[in-house]
Amino acid sequence: QVQLVESGGGLVQAGGSLRLSCAASGRAFTSYAMGWFRQRPGKEREFVAAISRSGGSTYYADSVKGRFTISRDNAKNTVLLQMNSLKPEDTAVYYCAAAFTVSGNSVYTSNERYTYWGQGTQVTVSS
Repeated sequence: QVQLVESGGGLVQAGGSLRLSCAASGRAFTSYAMGWFRQRPGKEREFVAAISRSGGSTYYADSVKGRFTISRDNAKNTVLLQMNSLKPEDTAVYYCAAAFTVSGNSVYTSNERYTYWGQGTQVTVSS
């Protein structure tokens, strides 16, 4: 089992940056592909970014490509989401998620593939 705790959210002006962190506890962090999702006000939860077990593969939603970067530090059981050039439409609760996989290079975009979820962290971008 994996427990996930996000941090790093807050209020930022448009054009600014934030870095979200997801700390994982439990066994075998390297057995999990990781992802970030978000839920904007009045919207369903949506995929943002994903990274493979090894960190060698990443994938991004078109809406954040070129602005957000996902990374992981397997030695520290941590996944990061660096968010640059933030826009008001990035305002959402951001969730970290873990998907068990035997594939070292696979990434997943469907929230149904993820088993474990954090509690979320609020990101608010003012115009």
